[in-house]
Amino acid sequence: MKKSEAIVPLERIEKVIFLIRGQRVILDSHLAVLYGVETKALKRAVRRNLERFPSDFLLELTTPEYKALRRQFGPLEKGKHAKFLPYAFTEQGVAMLSSVLRSQRAIRVNVAIMRAFVRLRETLVAHRELAVKLRKLERKIESHDEGIRTLFEAIRRLMSPAPLPRRRIGFRP
Repeated sequence: MKKSEAIVPLERIEKVIFLIRGQRVILDSHLAVLYGVETKALKRAVRRNLERFPSDFLLELTTPEYKALRRQFGPLEKGKHAKFLPYAFTEQGVAMLSSVLRSQRAIRVNVAIMRAFVRLRETLVAHRELAVKLRKLERKIESHDEGIRTLFEAIRRLMSPAPLPRRRIGFRP
């Protein structure tokens, strides 16, 4: 299978990758849509294989985290909200999910998701390098600003008329 034949566009996957607790994750409901299964079926498969999902592979969101994420999604449609807090899968958790969900679609979707995580990582590295270059440029400009300011002060002093020598008042011998 070629990259152009991806079952799910990378842009669609990148939109559902969130940063939670300092880790990039995808929610169970989004993964269920990508895999073409119900969320409860995906969660059931995960619960049956919990030993495959240590805490750095799978996070169960807290109520405040879930509420904060829901604000990003907008209002919920009637009957479309979960009774239970969602799972959030890290990159390694998504990879492990491929061993739990064994359909051909799951394999192809997993490949697309792994590519999205790699692309996101590459983008972050490029941004980090750009940020470092920008900081260096800012420091250089700051030193130039100080030099320019000193130059202008010297020019102003040269432009201002020199004070006339003061004549002494009083008796001269």
